[in-house]
Amino acid sequence: MKKTTKKQSGKDNSTGLPKIEQYLYSVGWSEEDDAFVARVAEFPSLAAHGETQEAAMSEIKNVVEFVLKDLKESNEPIPEPFGKRSFSGRLVLRMPEYMHRQLALEALQQGVSLNQLLNLKLESTR
Repeated sequence: MKKTTKKQSGKDNSTGLPKIEQYLYSVGWSEEDDAFVARVAEFPSLAAHGETQEAAMSEIKNVVEFVLKDLKESNEPIPEPFGKRSFSGRLVLRMPEYMHRQLALEALQQGVSLNQLLNLKLESTR
């Protein structure tokens, strides 16, 4: 008997909207607000406050749910959750000519390609 698996769409079946849990949230303390502030990466202008981390997180999820419904009703584009996005691994980077020359020379001196050198430099910052 062949078993098939169905890939989950990541959408809430009742609304057709992305699931709010799939968005990328963060919570941190704000001295200025004297409260925890929750944010969601895909909606940089949104924030919610709470007396606890949990309260702030609950509030931002309520805000995201409201915004998603509003965007759908207005036929406006809905940001795809960051975790659902795919990345090619390819990046086009503009830099000053002197920096390009300096990096190319460094790569030559190390006997690696410019791409390998840049990857090594990026990896060392982790």
